[in-house]
Amino acid sequence: MMIEIFFFGLFITWVHADGAADVVLSCALVEEGSGLSGMGGGGLFTRTPATLVFRDVAVGPDEPLEMLSPFVPPSVPDPELLLFEASVTSPGIPNADRLLHADCNELEVMCEISRYSTKELQDGSDQAFFMVSITVEELDFSISLILETLPVEKTQSTLMQNKLNLPLSQSGTLLTKAIFVVFSNKKSLSAPLRGDVLLDCGFKQPEIPIAHQVDVEWRLQHRGKGWKVLDMKTTLDDTEGVHANVNVERKGSSMNAGQVVSEGNVSLTLSALKVADEGTYICTVSIGHFHAQQVIQLHVIQPPHVSLSEEKLILKTPQTLKCYSSKYYPLDAQIEWLFVSPTATEPELFKDQGSLTSHRQHGDGTFSLSSHLTVPPSVPPGTKVICRVSHVALGAPLDISLLVETPKIDSYWWFLGFLIVTVIFFYQVIK
Repeated sequence: MMIEIFFFGLFITWVHADGAADVVLSCALVEEGSGLSGMGGGGLFTRTPATLVFRDVAVGPDEPLEMLSPFVPPSVPDPELLLFEASVTSPGIPNADRLLHADCNELEVMCEISRYSTKELQDGSDQAFFMVSITVEELDFSISLILETLPVEKTQSTLMQNKLNLPLSQSGTLLTKAIFVVFSNKKSLSAPLRGDVLLDCGFKQPEIPIAHQVDVEWRLQHRGKGWKVLDMKTTLDDTEGVHANVNVERKGSSMNAGQVVSEGNVSLTLSALKVADEGTYICTVSIGHFHAQQVIQLHVIQPPHVSLSEEKLILKTPQTLKCYSSKYYPLDAQIEWLFVSPTATEPELFKDQGSLTSHRQHGDGTFSLSSHLTVPPSVPPGTKVICRVSHVALGAPLDISLLVETPKIDSYWWFLGFLIVTVIFFYQVIK
């Protein structure tokens, strides 16, 4: 089968004749050093350049194949290089085809590789496990996967990777396969106050043995504090079906136990959102000796309600106009005063922007703000006065306005004049 290579800086795509592609990522091997803390935890970390090759990523039929040139592998394997070769056809990586053009679209691909070990897996063999984390923020693409090294038949000519002391393939790569994947297709999202939201998280494994337990835990971290939202232990039994043990810490949070086992869907639903629900959610999935996690940012938003203190404005003397922006979240909100004169079409800013009150926080965590503007009587009738409020929860700034109206003759003096004229009229008639 013919293999070709597509160069985009440090990001490469090998395209196969059968419509599959090998994506090559520039990564870093992250290891904990002794540092000043020593004894493991808290030490400094070292980062060594590494390369990760995903084999057989599906390519769509409409994928352009221009500018391809023949790929020539290194003629001499280098034991200093850290080149990981991973088969991803099973369990598969959802939306891995998004990586094909990430670099050429100037998107930042973050890829880190680290050793994964537990006491149960330390058997003294050449078998090793690695945790890989890949994130493309602009694409909402994020995966954590565990790679297991494949056996390599050792001969006198077999090279060992110098840093990891693991046998290399004939082409100089560390042969691995993906055995466990945890992913999210939505790394950051916003949801309205008192609304519902679905936090996306899923996992894939070649197969889940019958009666094998899947443990899922959701935690929330915010402003230096953390607490559990929900945990679920799910088992598929060949006689009793799906059995789930659920512990709900946050009222109104839920998962679908059937989808956990049948689809690998561990997404969390939160209903009746509160301001306190905002923060960083950590989805951790554990099966057997393996666990991996995803991090999802949730932003709670609420657009402001905007109103004016007056319905109309008649200027005989300076008048104070108030603009209220209430019950919004998060804190940042801006209020501007503009006007459109009778002969203009575009609004202009008032030179005097009035005065702002302090932000007021309500019991539900939302905020309110108001602005006071003194409108001078020199503003001509027909002028539109606009209060413009900007806030992250609004798609565009929100305007609310009123017109300056022509002063009317005072009704008292009008009535008095009418009465005098009437009296004079009747006096003339009687006379």
